[in-house]
Amino acid sequence: MTLALRLATPLLALTLAACASTAPTTQMAQAPVVAAPVFVAPVGPSPAQTTQAALLTTSIANGFVDPAALAMMTSKDSAEANSAQFYALQFGRPGAPRQWSGDKGSTGAVAVGPYVRVNNLDCRDFTHTVKIGGQDYVKKGTACREQAGNWTVVQAAA
Repeated sequence: MTLALRLATPLLALTLAACASTAPTTQMAQAPVVAAPVFVAPVGPSPAQTTQAALLTTSIANGFVDPAALAMMTSKDSAEANSAQFYALQFGRPGAPRQWSGDKGSTGAVAVGPYVRVNNLDCRDFTHTVKIGGQDYVKKGTACREQAGNWTVVQAAA
């Protein structure tokens, strides 16, 4: 046997013995990693804020009420009619009029038709009846909800 082979044999045996060690191994338990909840603030106004802003920008003065009646309405009449007009268009059931009453016996009702999709906007036919001093003033038309949520008359009937 050559000298190199005699030196390599024990060295190989020691190397293999180190790999096949039977020493006990210790494993450490690791706690699971839990991410903390992340709060993401909503972008833009809340639905309630959008509805409130739309209510304020939907005005009966913009073609929802007969101009002759509008000229005789008090500020309370206008506020009640405005609210009824908006909520009828926004949430009303077709054929179920939304009633309102104002100052000095003035009253009104807003009836709406079903939603119709036109140019990517929700639209509805409406009939707004105002009764002042025993006389009825009726305005019919079609209104569409703009992207900001407000309703705009797009077609008024005579």
